[in-house]
Amino acid sequence: MHEMAIAEGILDIALDYAHKNEAEHIRKIGLLLGEMTGVETEALTFCFTSLVRGTMAEGAELALKRVPLIGHCAQCGRRQPIRHYNFICPACGGGLAIVSGRELRVEYLEME
Repeated sequence: MHEMAIAEGILDIALDYAHKNEAEHIRKIGLLLGEMTGVETEALTFCFTSLVRGTMAEGAELALKRVPLIGHCAQCGRRQPIRHYNFICPACGGGLAIVSGRELRVEYLEME
């Protein structure tokens, strides 16, 4: 289950930033989560909730923002969603380069 490792990384980032900014409590952690990451959100939330017990992030909300998988065709210039991991442009048959959908990062923190 790689969600536990991801949750640990999120918590480490949040705690490090909170300590550097002399915060007393982390209320909310905003996370960008790309469609292509394969992260199971329920498992991630469960792992995160378990990890934050006894830390300054206990009770913090994990706000997940899904980022769709979008591609750009260098041949015809179209930008469109990529469905079923089909990286062929439906308009011209060119290859689609990924523009978004691989994100996995902390976007913001709300602290006190």
